[in-house]
Amino acid sequence: MTGAGLRSESKGGDMKKLVLSVALSTVIGLSLASAQVLNRSPFEKLDPALDELISPGALLEQLATHFGFLEGPVWVDDGEDEYLVFADMAANVLYKWTPYEREFSVFFDRPGYTGHDFWTVGMDQNNGREEFFMHGSNGLALDTEGNFVVAGWASRSIKRLEKDGSQTTLADRYDGKRFGGPNDLVVKKTGTIYFTDAVGGMRLRGKDPSRELMYTGVFMLKDGEVSLVGELDGANGILLSPDERYLYASAGGAKTIWRWDIQADDTTANGRVFADLSADKRFGIVDGMKADERGNIWASCCGGIHILTPEGKPLGMFRTPLGVTNLAFGGPDWKTLYITARADLYRIRTRVAGIPGR
Repeated sequence: MTGAGLRSESKGGDMKKLVLSVALSTVIGLSLASAQVLNRSPFEKLDPALDELISPGALLEQLATHFGFLEGPVWVDDGEDEYLVFADMAANVLYKWTPYEREFSVFFDRPGYTGHDFWTVGMDQNNGREEFFMHGSNGLALDTEGNFVVAGWASRSIKRLEKDGSQTTLADRYDGKRFGGPNDLVVKKTGTIYFTDAVGGMRLRGKDPSRELMYTGVFMLKDGEVSLVGELDGANGILLSPDERYLYASAGGAKTIWRWDIQADDTTANGRVFADLSADKRFGIVDGMKADERGNIWASCCGGIHILTPEGKPLGMFRTPLGVTNLAFGGPDWKTLYITARADLYRIRTRVAGIPGR
């Protein structure tokens, strides 16, 4: 699927590919030159059990910088190749990074908004260096067939990226009303998709005249039908427990993580607060999250990544130079944590593995 979004173009696509390649070369020239170990002791330990999950001497490495606004990292192991895919929401591009060659390439062009009036969509954002509007996609996941599904964000839809370079809209409404900007998503082994929706896909956010759905929340997409898991103010990151018994979602600005029980038919029940990180007053919201193979939650918030037990007990955190947006386990042993943080891409080694395919 590499470059599939470009291969679907004709002559005009060749020119677009050339322009993108030139732009990407500029980014790579800036980013690879600055790859470095950033901090040899970025940890704040609250419990000795943290050492079982990540070494206190683990090195945080900056792999790339000077992107727009990065999100949605996903590690791919298709049996022939291993690589990381992540979204640049400002550029409206998915990038591919192959760690063994340390090379970047355009993986899919325009996974988010595909209209020509892109200046009317996507909220404004600042990556710590520049301000811009985000008209690209947000969270990414692989479905049961190995296809990428995306939280379209500025397209205000959930989409599947086909291997021929086309895109299929899976859902863009609930109860007849358009989404405000799908943020993140996760796919259950049954094929059911859970996702969050907020207001960031609209230029004026909650005050945008095009807004139709007047609340934000967590949703389920099953057999082509969308149902509401629950309203959640500032709904953002989402994940499943390793055994798929629980669904988690973050209420970003409130700095809380919610949990629901998953029933046999994939519906949910008993939504409640799982963890409250609001005591940490440092800048940042609870954004993307991932679970390791033991069920511990690795959540972006407040200067870095916080690690909590399956019961919600905080074990500690490690800091990053820029605010983290999302993360993904990867590598041959699934013990490398890849981290998107606004304009930067980092990685750090862990002692516990993530969950293959998620």
